[in-house]
Amino acid sequence: MSRLVYLGAAAILLATVGLCRGQTTTADGADQEFGPNVRAYFQYLKDEEEVVDDRISRREIRRDYYLRNMNRIKALREVALKLARESGNDYLPELEAVTADELHTIFEVPPVLAKAKMGQIIDNTYRFLGRVRTAEIFYVFARLDPYEQSDLIENERKVKSVDGVVGAGERVPSTPQKTGKSP
Repeated sequence: MSRLVYLGAAAILLATVGLCRGQTTTADGADQEFGPNVRAYFQYLKDEEEVVDDRISRREIRRDYYLRNMNRIKALREVALKLARESGNDYLPELEAVTADELHTIFEVPPVLAKAKMGQIIDNTYRFLGRVRTAEIFYVFARLDPYEQSDLIENERKVKSVDGVVGAGERVPSTPQKTGKSP
């Protein structure tokens, strides 16, 4: 009889531990606030932190590399939280956070971001989400999904066929504009 009680108590304890392990909470308390996709992204960021921590503990990476990557993760977490809270959707786009000297890693010709505006689309590939300062400034971009990219490309083709194009995204009307000055 006591053996049966012991086995029953052990089974309840194991079941409770299993349930508790399945209900992990992110550092931001994202379990109650967000859906499974957003929570999975926060878990991904947490896993990335653990990888970077492990690599520095094994002396596989330099301290400056470690700090930059930890700050990048913080920047991504900050933007992801903002996007998830503002949209209320269980969806996050693919996010990239790069410093000014890393822009060439995602762009063939790095854009000049001094005048870039939030929401601006660059190279029909990324939407500029803004700057985040952790220990250094990270420029954060959201990769456009393939449907957004194809719509942009199609719209550019239509604009080119109707009006013509001057430079990156600047439309030129096909008819001359009156300036108010006489020739």
